Amino acid sequence: MGYDAASLREKVDLKAVGERLDELGNMRSLEALCEKAWLLKVAGQLDDALDAANAAVRLARFTGNRRDLMRPRMLRAQVLQFRAEFEPALHELNSLIEEAHTHEWMLYEAFALQHRGKVYFDQKEYELALEDFRTAVQLRRDAGASEEQIESSLIAIRAAESHLSL
Repeated sequence: MGYDAASLREKVDLKAVGERLDELGNMRSLEALCEKAWLLKVAGQLDDALDAANAAVRLARFTGNRRDLMRPRMLRAQVLQFRAEFEPALHELNSLIEEAHTHEWMLYEAFALQHRGKVYFDQKEYELALEDFRTAVQLRRDAGASEEQIESSLIAIRAAESHLSL
């Protein structure tokens, strides 16, 4: 459903979220755990979201490669952000940014920068947020990201700029 431009949080249909969680049931694949973590996060069920994200990280460590671990770790950082656990979220995102940059995974780097910017935004560190959002949009453009991804960065830029101009 998009993003709330004031909070930079996802807008979702909570009924649809609940229905999808029911469909996923007890599925334990990496994809299902990641989806559950995201759905629980946007539904505000943050303890359960953190459990699902941690389970996804554990599974990815056992079954995947370094690249497969990026998404579960980003989800965990997002849940930590929503729980206002900013320092652990920043630590995870800084590590993800460094790893993605080292391996030249531009879209992962952009995604992690975007989310680190959201942590800064939540902390009212709008200049730091703006810097990350601008870098994310440039990386996304350079990597040929979808218009939806680029637009989410542009929305974030406008939100941070609006706070700086007050």
